[in-house]
Amino acid sequence: MLTQDTKKHIDAARQILVGVVPNPMSQVEQITNALIYKFMDDMDQQAIKAGGDPSFFVKDLEKYAWTKVMDSRLGNQERMNLYTEALMKFSEAKQLPQLFRDIFKQAFLPYRDPEVLGLFLKEISYFDYTHSEELGNAYEYLLSIMSSQGDAGQFRTPRHIIDFIVDVLAPTKNDTILDPACGTAGFLISAYNYIKRQNEGVDPETGKMRQLTADERRKLVNNFEGYDVDPTMVRLAQVNMYLHKFTTPKIYNYNTLASEDRWNDKFDLILANPPFMSPKGGIKPHNKFSVQANRAEVLFVDYIMNHLKPKGRAGIIVPEGIIFQSGKAYKELRKNLVNDGLFAVVSLPAGVFNPYAGVKTSILFFDNEVAKKTKDLLFVKVINDGYDLGAQRRKIEKDDLPDAGVILKGFRAYVRNGENQEAIESFISESGKGSIVSKEKIAETGDYNLSADRYKVISDFTNQKYPLVTLGEVIDINFGQRITKSEDQGTLYPVYGGGGESFRTDEFNREDEYVISRFAMSENCVRFVPGKFWMLDSGGTFSIKDESIVSKDYIGKVLISIQKQIFACSRGGAQRNLSVDHFKQLTIPLPPLEVQKEIVEQIEVKQKAIEGAKQVIENLERERDDILVSHLGS
Repeated sequence: MLTQDTKKHIDAARQILVGVVPNPMSQVEQITNALIYKFMDDMDQQAIKAGGDPSFFVKDLEKYAWTKVMDSRLGNQERMNLYTEALMKFSEAKQLPQLFRDIFKQAFLPYRDPEVLGLFLKEISYFDYTHSEELGNAYEYLLSIMSSQGDAGQFRTPRHIIDFIVDVLAPTKNDTILDPACGTAGFLISAYNYIKRQNEGVDPETGKMRQLTADERRKLVNNFEGYDVDPTMVRLAQVNMYLHKFTTPKIYNYNTLASEDRWNDKFDLILANPPFMSPKGGIKPHNKFSVQANRAEVLFVDYIMNHLKPKGRAGIIVPEGIIFQSGKAYKELRKNLVNDGLFAVVSLPAGVFNPYAGVKTSILFFDNEVAKKTKDLLFVKVINDGYDLGAQRRKIEKDDLPDAGVILKGFRAYVRNGENQEAIESFISESGKGSIVSKEKIAETGDYNLSADRYKVISDFTNQKYPLVTLGEVIDINFGQRITKSEDQGTLYPVYGGGGESFRTDEFNREDEYVISRFAMSENCVRFVPGKFWMLDSGGTFSIKDESIVSKDYIGKVLISIQKQIFACSRGGAQRNLSVDHFKQLTIPLPPLEVQKEIVEQIEVKQKAIEGAKQVIENLERERDDILVSHLGS
């Protein structure tokens, strides 16, 4: 656990540096270099106290020992001279482990202010390698306040989201674990801590103490690997792993998408938040990928899916484009996912990566063993993750992650072992946070869309007593006509569609209709328009195929009630367009015509009551304002 004292010294070190090293990443590098420098001396002092010999500050490095650099008899200028000389020599010093030499390869002091260096090194002296668990927490905290590298599509994954993914996938001490875009190794550290909690401390079943053996620990730390294309991230990840007892962390400077050296390596568990953004011109991958693409997010998902062992699992954070983009590579990728390993999709709120980015993301969960045993996919929607969605991400009470975890773990358990099927299905239904959809249904349109709302209507009506029909079976959509200013003949009737009421004309082709917007700018994309109006080609109305079995007003009321599902049928970024094919696949119950009319009448009675209540409220507000005016003056 991170203590307030440790946090205070990390913050103080950064505050001292901020005037001469304003870039947060550079601050992290300076603190990293100083911590490793100090820890080498700590280990030497431990060896001497135990009756042994020092290993690091010997021979030509002896004069640079931390204890000598921090000698109170030295002036700050002398201290700076020794410190800068040491940084240059460390990368070539053969008595240092290769890990340390790599860390110091590009180390230098970017400022020349002896007073600042003196104050900074005093803060670093607070830390002691003998408390490595606390140091690991301190370093995690340091990395957590590091600025995002948004221009490279990299965003720091919030710790609670990492822990949520790890908890669902439940890594074991025998799993080989990879993060192919590891950044600062947050996923790897979380998985390591999870395994330790499961195997050490008091056993909840027996009440006895548990402890990993020395051999189990050696095997455990050897099971973790991380790749990153950025050498700076590699150094930070190596230090982070080292501070968590990985003496020789397997973190490699490796281009996952362009290099083939490690292509044949397979893993039991892969955890990742890959870069969301591709360089200009796209990625130029080798030809071993199963999907031919030049988008980083597509290739990373393809890579992970193809590097799992036969019983492997994975958790991947992906941008929303993976879920519904209509490009050939995206559709091919989704088809592969549905047919090979994917068992759940978790939708996250759009502000999870604030303040760095408002990008909407989802988590793809893989379990090859579970996916082979079920014909369904699980969808889970997280609206609140325990923090508000503003720039500061302040903690709040609302948190859907615990329920989401129960749903995901429960689904895996009953698919794998047939455990508690009724209980978990009941919990999913009652929580309103999840739904189960058949893979066959997802494959129907050929685009393998993975938006939960696309299939929500199906899950809403599974237990009702009337037959289900698709919208395409009962209605046709009739889009309007293009109209220009030259056709503006008067001001009698409003124009509806993308142009709002910007033009009016003496001609009309609609009267008392339900309008469906082709441009789905929000979830309110269906409305009833009374009277006569002109319909632009950016919107449309619907007609009934067989009025002997379907009431037009019934369909209209249903469409207004399922606007979230209709909005989910739209495609695009800034300008979302309704996909008519997807819209027609939406499923609704079809009761007898008499029941449809009864439903419409009841809805209209309730709507009139609502409108009446609104009028009463407006009258009361006017009376309230009149009282104020009469007493206080206008």
